[in-house]
Formats: sequence, structure tokens, C-alpha cells
Amino acid sequence: MSVVVLGVGMHPWGKWGRPFLEYGVAAARAALRDAGVAWTDVEFVVGADTIRNGYPGFIAGASYAQALGWSGARVASCYAACASGAQAVDIARTRILAGLCDVALVMGADSTPKGFFKPVGGDRPDDPDWQRFRLLGATNPAYFALYARRRMALYGSSPADFAAVKVKNSLAGSLNPMARYRNPVTAEEVLASPMVADPLHLMDICATSDGGAAVVLASEPYARRRGLPASVRVAAVSTVTPTFPNTILELPNFATDSSAAVPAPERPFRAAIAHAAYEEAGVGPEDVSLAEVYDLSTALELDWMEDVGLCPPGESAKLLHDGETGLSGRIPVNPSGGLASFGEAIPAQAIAQLCELTLQLRGGAGPRQIAGARVGLAVNQGLFGHGSALIATT
Repeated sequence: MSVVVLGVGMHPWGKWGRPFLEYGVAAARAALRDAGVAWTDVEFVVGADTIRNGYPGFIAGASYAQALGWSGARVASCYAACASGAQAVDIARTRILAGLCDVALVMGADSTPKGFFKPVGGDRPDDPDWQRFRLLGATNPAYFALYARRRMALYGSSPADFAAVKVKNSLAGSLNPMARYRNPVTAEEVLASPMVADPLHLMDICATSDGGAAVVLASEPYARRRGLPASVRVAAVSTVTPTFPNTILELPNFATDSSAAVPAPERPFRAAIAHAAYEEAGVGPEDVSLAEVYDLSTALELDWMEDVGLCPPGESAKLLHDGETGLSGRIPVNPSGGLASFGEAIPAQAIAQLCELTLQLRGGAGPRQIAGARVGLAVNQGLFGHGSALIATT
């Protein structure tokens, strides 16, 4: 039995200043309309949690169910930082595969503060996330800059390479009505924007945003019985954790495991996330038609392209400059516009990626449509070793 995507829906990203529930409910209603399914037909609801929005955010599944109107549906909530959406999809998909329900609604939404993310309130001296802010003053962009410096040292990447990523993604985002930033930019504009964490400029770094995303998942037999179009299948969900020793620094940690006595694993954490998804889906990087990757910064997009096997280490900038990762290229990367165009609405991010894969595989992405799309990959990761990869196929 396969799990299919019946419907997708989003609330536009931006800084709207409204409760997160409004964004999630708007996205859910859009997904239900797209699926041709009534809210009262939904048997299982999964909410990806948002930890900044009070107690309703911590119990997002029930909060959304109440906002949509109590229906007796079963409910779950989950939090895994930026991997929350993928875990929510995994929970719903697993329940459908187990035969415990036929149709499920998965949603996530966020209302974010102004500026970069800061730690949750309170003193927690045993919490690495608290420690990196209070002891090191290391905001997220500081880590993004460390990754960029590592890339420059290993592969000779340059700020001009990073700027070219933003140029590509801003063009795609300009064609996406759900994106927050919809103006194409030039490399000169990126490089002239304020320096935030050397070598990254302001326009190299994704914003924090409000937004929401939702998907309706169902068993294939249910879709057939209802006569609903179900051309897109969720072929894999990977939520793997790192393998010891984890020798590459991962946010929010400020030390790595030692490999002095134990050899490093065959695959670093990020590469392992995608590899597990490929294995489950029975496909490889060579089969991928398009990829949505976690471009918290422009430099990180280049890293992720290599981590998911789209090219050998050190060669992603060449693919970019050759036009291979643009909308008309051989392997488009972030055709949605990516986080460069959306910003972070943490619980919604992986769900929004699945929305984009679904639209592309249906042939319904409008002016940013990838010709002949058959296999879509989406990857990101959450704090503290939460993997997140989705593969969707026709």
C-alpha cells in the first residue's frame, strides 16, 4: 500500500503579526479544498509544534483541531526544531501504512519574533542551546558563517559563489505567490548588503518569517474509493540521527566527537539523512528531478547539494554557475525559491517543501514548473540531531 498526497495548502510567508493558528488553519483549509476532502472526513491530525507561541504551540495538533472545529479525530503533536514538519508527516504516514486510518491532515505554522532566533526563556546552564548564546554569543548566523568558512577552506568557494545562490533563488521566488521576498536581486546587491557574519552578508542569510503549510495524506485504496486524483506518492521519509563519532560541527553544539579511537562513520550526518531516504524509496541521486534543500544561508545550499549526492564534494559551485541548478537546468535546486525567498517558519518548513514537490510532480507549479518532474527530494535538519528528508514520486 502507498501513501499519497491528496492535497496541499499554504499561507503566504511574511511578517503578518497574527496568531500562528490563523496561518495553520488557512493552510489546512486550502489543503482540504485541494484534496476534495471535508474536514469531518479527516481521521488523524498531526501538528508540528511551535515553541514560541505559548501553550497552544506546544500542543499544536489539538490546537489546530479545535480551531478547525472539534470532530473527534485522533491527534498528535511533535517538535523536532526544523525537522518538525518531516516528523509530523512521518507520524501520519506510518499510521496510514499501519492501517489505523485512511486519511490524515498534517500542518505546521509559526509566528516569529523580529530579528534572529534567540533561546527559549529561562536559565538552563546544562542546555547547549542556552550555552552557545549566553557563553559564546553565537547566534545562528555565526554557525552559518563557520560552515561558509569551512567551505572556503576546503573547496575554494568565494562570496561571489554564495551570492550567485541568492540570485538563482530570488528569481525562482519571484515566481512563487507564497514567497515572502518576490523581487529578483543581483550579485552586486547581495555583496553590497550589510556584513552580518563574515563572509556572509545580510542577503546571504534567510530571515525569520510567519507562515503555514499543510498536506492531506491518504492511503491509495481510500483515494481510489473516493475517486480522488492521487498522482503523487510519499516514497520515503528519513528522520535519522547522526552516527558516532559526529566529526562535523552541528548547530547548536560547539564541539565535535573525537575520532581518535573510533573511526569516522562512512557518511557524515547530512549525507546520511538523504542516503536513508534514497534507500527507502529505491532511487538514487541520479533519479532526482528536483531538490528542495535547506538554504539557511547561501553557502549551506552548496553544501547540501553535495551532501545529497547531486555532485561530488567541491563541485556544487560549478553546477550553479553552469546553470544546472536553475529552473531550466538539469537538476533544479530550490525551485520554490527556498528559505532565501521564504524565510524560516520552523514547524512549516518541511511541510512546505512537500507542498512544492507535490505541485511540481503534478505539473501545477506554474511559471516555475520543472519539465518532466518524476522524483522530488526535500532535505533539512533540526537541532540536536534531527534528520529530515522526504522523497515524493509520481
